[in-house]
Amino acid sequence: MVTIIAAIAENNALGKDNDLIWHLPADLKRFKKVTSGHPILMGRNTFESIGKPLPNRTTVIITRNKDYIKDGCLIANSVEEALELVQDKPEIFIIGGAQVYNYAMKNNLVDALDITKVHHEFEADAFFPEIDADVWQVVKQEDFKADEKHKYDFSFLRFEKI
Repeated sequence: MVTIIAAIAENNALGKDNDLIWHLPADLKRFKKVTSGHPILMGRNTFESIGKPLPNRTTVIITRNKDYIKDGCLIANSVEEALELVQDKPEIFIIGGAQVYNYAMKNNLVDALDITKVHHEFEADAFFPEIDADVWQVVKQEDFKADEKHKYDFSFLRFEKI
């Protein structure tokens, strides 16, 4: 099972200047819980914005740079190569960025989408691909209102292929 996990805004914004635009503690806590114990695949820019391998997860960095090395991480030169490195694992998460999400979805490499939808529009320079309603359907949804820790309303959405 290959799952994309992402937090996106109403206008599909993901981030700006290689960073998140919003701070939602519940989303970060859920991300940790859901991905813990599983491989996480990401592009080099996403890894560098995080800065280190995340604990209790196998980190696979996707880069075109054949000489790229990071201690504690596996390196792949394509999304397909990254998936091959961890193909023996029952669940694999693709955690970003925009180019990796777009490639994986266009090339039918994904089984499910685990989306945190932030109910607000943001200025951004990285965007999530459109989720095609003819391909994906919401199978689970949890809605949350803004509160003292969360500036925006948000929802956790699980999409699976129709």
